[in-house]
Amino acid sequence: MYTVAAYYRFFALADPAALREELRAAFAATDLLGTTLIAPEGINGTMAASPETIHLLLDFLAQRTGLSRSEVKFSTTDAPPFRRLKFKLKREIITFRNAAVDPSRPGQYIDPQHWNDLLADPDVLLLDTRNSYESALGTFAGAVTPPLDTFSDFSDYVREHLDPAKHRKVAMFCTGGIRCEKASAFMLQQGFPEVYHLKGGILKYLEDIPTASSQWQGSCYIFDERVSVDHNDFHDLTR
Repeated sequence: MYTVAAYYRFFALADPAALREELRAAFAATDLLGTTLIAPEGINGTMAASPETIHLLLDFLAQRTGLSRSEVKFSTTDAPPFRRLKFKLKREIITFRNAAVDPSRPGQYIDPQHWNDLLADPDVLLLDTRNSYESALGTFAGAVTPPLDTFSDFSDYVREHLDPAKHRKVAMFCTGGIRCEKASAFMLQQGFPEVYHLKGGILKYLEDIPTASSQWQGSCYIFDERVSVDHNDFHDLTR
């Protein structure tokens, strides 16, 4: 049984290359698999290993990056979801090509436990910020799914189809929360007065919310060999 941990954190990192070398030295000889992106704006990764190795990794990241265990999304799988271990240097941990965005000023986080209450508000426009092939597998009930080929298309969709004067309450979601972090910051920069996003993304919602009260429909596309997950793939692995 593999524990899978998905995480990201925006923070100022002065020496990404040094962090990469520390991670390689600490985990190259372990059973850890997956990819972590490292950039001046932070880290973004999905890793799989035995529970013991995952806990060692998260302890390391807590010390070096300030990543909180509560920010990590956990799931399990019987087969290895990745083939190799990679720590990659990037210019950004999530690319937003068509606009300059300051991710340190995002919209308001909404915990999974309060997400359903927000969706019940008839004045809220619910936006799926993922690519079309992802939303085709599953999405939240009532969500608008823009025809996005890449995340960078999101800014064009907002400029062409949404109006801050009309869409005064916007809630958005993505797989793990990182795309919404930048997307919500972008919408605030565009003058939208109230912008909310699901903290921890769909993965945290599937982990925390019982199936009986879930507003999620279908499965969630993920970027590993499992292809997609649903409520059945999530357990309380935070301890």
